[in-house]
Amino acid sequence: MDQRNAQSLDLRPHNSMKSPCDKETCLDNIKTPKDIKDSPWTERWYSQLQASLRLAGLPLTMDRTKEPRTGFTLSDVTVCILGSPSTCLSILLGGANLCPGSILLCLSPSWLYKIPSKMKPGENTLLLQKAVMFDLGGRSYLDNFDPPRRVTYFYTTSWSSHEECLPGLVALMSDLECPTGGSESLSQLLHNKLVTRLLLDNVGVVVPPTLAFTYKQAHTASSHVFTVEVSQKEGEENLLQEEIQNFLQSQGMHSVRQVAVEATSPRWSERCTATYHPSCDFPGILLAVKALLQKLEKGESILLEAVCSPLPVVRAPAMETPAAFQRSLSPKLDLAVWICAVVCRSQGDRPQLSKVICSAGRADKPLVHETSVPQTLETTLQLWGITDETQVKAIHQKVVDKAEDALRAVIEMEKSLSLEQRGGRRAQTDVIGVDFVLTCVDQAITPVALGVNSHLCLRSCGVFDTMNCLNVSAACAGAESASSLLIQTMVKRSQCYIMEGKEVLVIGAAGISKKYIWESARDYGIKIHLIESDPNHFAASIVHNFIHYDMTDHKQDEAHAQWILKMVRDCKMHLDGCVAFWHDCTILAALVCEQLGLRSNSVSAILLSNKKSRTHLSLLNCKDSAFSTTIASYALPSYQVKSHTNIEKVSSCVAYPCVMKLEFGSGGIGVHMVENKEQCHQHYKNISSKMKEERDCPGIGLSYGNAMVLVEYVSGSEHDVDIIIYDGQLMGAFVSDNGPTRVPDFNETAACMPTFLPADKEAQLVMAAYQCCLSCGLVDGVFNVEFKMMPTGPKLIEINPRIAGYFLRHWILEIYGEDIMLANLMVACSVPPLMPVRRARPCTHLVGILCVHPLHQQVLRTSLKTLQALHERGVIRMTILFDGNVAVDFAELYCCVACVGETRDKACLQLISICRVLGIDTMEYPVPYFISEFK
Repeated sequence: MDQRNAQSLDLRPHNSMKSPCDKETCLDNIKTPKDIKDSPWTERWYSQLQASLRLAGLPLTMDRTKEPRTGFTLSDVTVCILGSPSTCLSILLGGANLCPGSILLCLSPSWLYKIPSKMKPGENTLLLQKAVMFDLGGRSYLDNFDPPRRVTYFYTTSWSSHEECLPGLVALMSDLECPTGGSESLSQLLHNKLVTRLLLDNVGVVVPPTLAFTYKQAHTASSHVFTVEVSQKEGEENLLQEEIQNFLQSQGMHSVRQVAVEATSPRWSERCTATYHPSCDFPGILLAVKALLQKLEKGESILLEAVCSPLPVVRAPAMETPAAFQRSLSPKLDLAVWICAVVCRSQGDRPQLSKVICSAGRADKPLVHETSVPQTLETTLQLWGITDETQVKAIHQKVVDKAEDALRAVIEMEKSLSLEQRGGRRAQTDVIGVDFVLTCVDQAITPVALGVNSHLCLRSCGVFDTMNCLNVSAACAGAESASSLLIQTMVKRSQCYIMEGKEVLVIGAAGISKKYIWESARDYGIKIHLIESDPNHFAASIVHNFIHYDMTDHKQDEAHAQWILKMVRDCKMHLDGCVAFWHDCTILAALVCEQLGLRSNSVSAILLSNKKSRTHLSLLNCKDSAFSTTIASYALPSYQVKSHTNIEKVSSCVAYPCVMKLEFGSGGIGVHMVENKEQCHQHYKNISSKMKEERDCPGIGLSYGNAMVLVEYVSGSEHDVDIIIYDGQLMGAFVSDNGPTRVPDFNETAACMPTFLPADKEAQLVMAAYQCCLSCGLVDGVFNVEFKMMPTGPKLIEINPRIAGYFLRHWILEIYGEDIMLANLMVACSVPPLMPVRRARPCTHLVGILCVHPLHQQVLRTSLKTLQALHERGVIRMTILFDGNVAVDFAELYCCVACVGETRDKACLQLISICRVLGIDTMEYPVPYFISEFK
């Protein structure tokens, strides 16, 4: 039985529903602005907000309505939350830290209105003309917006808690083009306890034994939920008697001492109708069922369910109580452990637990959300004598697994609904709360799911977060907020909505490893105009518009740019952005952006970053920054080599061993360790004879020439930093680790993410990448920066002024839920990609091995279908990198085979096993050695 039958705060103006927040001691000297008194609940919600802010130790809301806010654009994130401030406050305050001024509290439906959408015929754009805006530090302002702000995401807690405003709200929210976190119809399903009880039982979440009498509507029974349809209110006594007796005598009810009877449907969700009866009190149970039956409407149900026995308390032997104190001792009560779990929908419709809190209450009384005092699971279990760390972790993991299973079931159910049943094209449930009680099942401590709710658990977790923010010495004060994941989901869905319909010119299609770009852009609703030299490129059938133009000779980039500009004008393209994902096309894209006035880095910045010797020289000579000394420390002595004469000159300036590579190269082709001057001459001769022009090895930068660069070799672990910068501001960064390379050609072998470095070393890499990019003039875009980490700090290998290749985008998306490809398109379209700067350490680890052509050619020929099957089953993550163009005498990466695990060690062990079985691990290619640094 859901003994947390939380009576949501009734916001209707009844005198009998006085809240503690209405007391003068709490709201003393608070003046309500005159222009928000447009409805009784608006004034009440505003007063409740001020009380919540005061109790959280935050300043009261400042009224700025006399000076309307201006300057907002269609690229701004506007998350509108309509509902009780006590429920939403943690979301609002958390959102202010991620994106100040973007998550707004609406206190009345009258502050919103809609107009016909220009993008989607038949749908409506939602506009917000007044709201409470939250800023850093918890400051809040009551603002008017002129012009009104376009809502990019809508969320409300009012579907079930405020019947008076519901009819107008339903009309307002119909046919919206913006994403919504739920709808009236989805809320009705979520608050129908029978529907969710059946849903949970069918996916293996333990629920109490339940008997449901459904009035004029049939439901399919499940393992522990039995359903009986009742067609009339009179004359069904024999049926009721028989079914109740059978249920009470069933196997699952043998040890049950108490049962509860309650009515359930969306209409009953906010009412406390439950009555409690000893399981032996058959007449009383029957009488309660018959009484509720008279009140049912078609489609509603009566639930008769077991009240779970409380977890027995494990007490240490007590000392004998002195006689003088025996009278003063209170009787010991049976307590129950109530668990509240908040689960959010994350990237790819993946359920992810956000927070678990507990309350302890009397086992003989239902616990109400609003009146319970939240605490951690660890603290609560200590009261029951459960202190073993392993046991506590096991209980916590059970709660995590079952709570995520609950949301997974809700997500799958929603996929089967029609648009009308969901309540709109973009309506979906993004967060649920799951109530559990801890009990013993077959002598094992088991969380039993009592029910699902839309916002009550979120409110309780918000209270917990507020309490621990005030207690700066609390051990859990630094823990992530319960609303953090929900805020990220709100912002991501907002940004996808903003980007839908954007038109982006992409220069260069690249190979098979970039196929995901065209497919993902199509799925995001972004229109790609792709210019490509190969008329038969596979991307032609995927992108919105394919344009063939031969631009292989990048020495003619200025002429190519003029042709592209003329084509854009002739075709009357309305471009929002222009970008290149292919290394060779970055300079051309910068030239085009410069002429079209689109956001990009300067041509000189791209040239500086592409030319490796100039990159290091620029950092060494950095003088315009307060951090110039630090920035210079990242660089390595580098010398350009255009002839054998250059080698003679620079050999006296360098300390061997050195690394010799193509000045404009990419993909690791042509990189070689040289230990003396003679080896320099030999490698230069080898490269200059075999790689003279673009057609010798397409796509590695030979169209800019085959000059080389000599860089001093440094030892240390190798790392990649994928960094997002917008208008010079750091928006996000992701660090990955590389395994030892195969010398002398420095072929990449393995990688892992997240990094194994300690937090301070990771921060060093992020700051080094950020400072190096800014020093080179890279202020807008997504960049891949490679480093060696030495004991003295990071040393730059090179900057790639474009998005990372290979598998990194997919790994970042899976581990962190952030799409750097989408972020790249957003920057190009002048849409700031909002990401959490501080994120919790992820619980997913990826470790991968790179398969090389021709070394693994035979193995892949025989095992490729097996690898693909393992990928489809989710056992491995395989990324195909090879497109058929292999440089003579140089190894080419064919694919990456990766394994995922809760820990890095588990992922490593699984990867080693798979590589041994398939023959990827050999004496010549020792996989355990390549990933040994990751353990």
